[in-house]
This record gives sequence, structure tokens and C-alpha cells, in this order.
Amino acid sequence: MPIYEFRCHNCQRKLSLFVRSISDSPSPRCPHCGGEELSRLISSFAHHKSGHMRLEEAGPPQPYPGPDYYKDPRNIGRWAEHRLKELGMDMRSEEYRNTFSEVREMIDAAREGEMPETLKDI
Repeated sequence: MPIYEFRCHNCQRKLSLFVRSISDSPSPRCPHCGGEELSRLISSFAHHKSGHMRLEEAGPPQPYPGPDYYKDPRNIGRWAEHRLKELGMDMRSEEYRNTFSEVREMIDAAREGEMPETLKDI
């Protein structure tokens, strides 16, 4: 169910027209001035990225990011995952997924914002 946008040639206002089916051809009329001479506009759109994609695009963690960096558990998980990958251990692969499932769960929990038990009291 697309929403089409038009600009009225009479009053120069922008209007949106909701079309219930893609097979319906819109025959818009300006609700402000009643004009029928409209130009179709190219609508803007949003592109959403996942948290994982944003972190991948950010690159590797900085070597000495600052004193508060590791207070955020997502950064702990990010650093652990990056360091293990540097050591040749891709924790997302089948080979390591079964062997190190507990470690993977801790990293995933940290990436989601859950502080590891051993660090909660520090």
C-alpha cells in the first residue's frame, strides 16, 4: 500500500496520497485549492541498520579508548569478539559455536548491554 507524494501547480503545496492497492491508479486532487494539475515527487525514505552492522562499519575498537569505555558492556563484548577474531577464532563459526557456547553467550549478552557477572561489583 504505497503513499504517493505530489506538488500542486496552483498553490505549490505538497500532498500525500495513500493508495490501497498498487494496481489502483491515483487520480489526485489538491485538498487545499482543488487543483488537478499535480507533479509527482520522489519521496524520501529511511535506511535502518542493525546494531551489528553499525559496529562493523565503525571498525575495530580503539586501543586506549578512555576510562569509561569498558563501563558499557556492549564495548566489552565488542572488544572480546574483535580480539578473538584477531587470534583466528571466529566465534560465529560452527567450529567454535559448539565448543565455546558459554563464552559466545557471555559476549552476546555483553553486546546487548548486559554487564558480565564478574564485573557487576567493580
